[in-house]
Amino acid sequence: MKELLRTNDPTLIAFAQALLGGEDIDCFEFDVHTSVLEGSIGILPRRLMVRTKDHFRASAVLRDNEIPLGE
Repeated sequence: MKELLRTNDPTLIAFAQALLGGEDIDCFEFDVHTSVLEGSIGILPRRLMVRTKDHFRASAVLRDNEIPLGE
């Protein structure tokens, strides 16, 4: 798996997941439980991961929708 997006914004993660799902690209959110444990004050970012083979296409989908990838 390869990191696609890292953010503290849960709405951005949800939007990205919806976009990727619409393109039949599987993704998985990392660090959800760690973020909850720290009290949900937004210090620890969550990561959105995709398969290595889907990374290029997933990056293009997010860029087309003006989601900053922070690469």
